[in-house]
Amino acid sequence: MTDSASPARSVDITTSRRMSRQRTRDTEPEMLLRRELHRRGLRYRVDAPLPGLPRRRADILFTRAKLAVFVDGCFWHGCPEHKTAPTNNGAWWAAKLARNIERDRVTDTHLRSHGWTVLRVWEHEDMKQEATDIEEIVRHGKSARRIPTP
Repeated sequence: MTDSASPARSVDITTSRRMSRQRTRDTEPEMLLRRELHRRGLRYRVDAPLPGLPRRRADILFTRAKLAVFVDGCFWHGCPEHKTAPTNNGAWWAAKLARNIERDRVTDTHLRSHGWTVLRVWEHEDMKQEATDIEEIVRHGKSARRIPTP
């Protein structure tokens, strides 16, 4: 069986199967953060559509506080500490990952321009500390740490 994808989008079959099994929600880091937030009495929406961006979703959304939280995987979102470059089909992967990073920037800019606070959490970060920061924003409208702007 051959891969019928166009050459510009070709991915070997093994990679394609592996990618199809990647979770887009309920990942381990996301679940750790959600459990900690819930334990602290915070309630939120999960995998929620974003206002004005119908095809994009936040991992955790606090609508009253206008806080969107994204738990980003190091590989998929280009973590400066842990990103890796795949060896097979490198050009395709480089373009794919660059599009992911650009999409994140566009999403952040759109939400911030509409009065939202955007918090991006890397999968390797301490989820209890992240929950503390989120709780501070939700309960008091401020962050214990500086939230970077684009």
